[in-house]
Amino acid sequence: MKQESFWQKMIYRPGPVLDPISRLSEVIFGLIMVLTFTGSISVATSGREEIGVILWAALGCNVAWGIVDAFMYIMSLMMERGDAANALHRVQQSKTTQDAAAVIKDYFPPVVGAVMQERQFEEIRQQLKNVPPAPTRVPVFWRDIRAALQIFLLVTLSTLPCTLPFVLIADAAVAMRVSNAVALCLLFIAGYQLGRHSGHNRWLLGVVVALVGIVLVLMTMALGG
Repeated sequence: MKQESFWQKMIYRPGPVLDPISRLSEVIFGLIMVLTFTGSISVATSGREEIGVILWAALGCNVAWGIVDAFMYIMSLMMERGDAANALHRVQQSKTTQDAAAVIKDYFPPVVGAVMQERQFEEIRQQLKNVPPAPTRVPVFWRDIRAALQIFLLVTLSTLPCTLPFVLIADAAVAMRVSNAVALCLLFIAGYQLGRHSGHNRWLLGVVVALVGIVLVLMTMALGG
């Protein structure tokens, strides 16, 4: 119990369920997905499909993508934690400082690893030898499930503003154009916020993200959408 508690609190302790950049990235992925999907539906059917079919197809697309994205998030966590446990085992079993340093360097930025001295690696090696061995089974905590659910909701709910035009506008062609415009506005806002949190030029990043959406729309229109 003590060993499991240590790993849960110190090694496997997650940060925020999703940081702002991760949340915005998921929204952008969802918006681009629905933008390309609604366009491809128009191209494939030449506007002959019922509005309800287009609406449910777009929603279904993002629901499926949200499930896949949430599943891959859990899988990446398990692989990351398994790698951390394996690295600790290698350091604890290392015979020399050089052997341990080869493993430890992978967990530091290159510039930090380059300036660290042998005695510093040896100090870390000795401290890690006192750490309780990693559990044999890679754990998944409730907080991880919450993060996966949040990813699913972000990807799925980002679809709703883009699908509302299909509910409110009877003309499928007009609804498609309005949906595209809504998606582009949301892409710009998401890109702007991404720039604010990442330290990049927020206006430039907002425009770049929106331009990606515009290119997708133009490609769809060129194909007959």
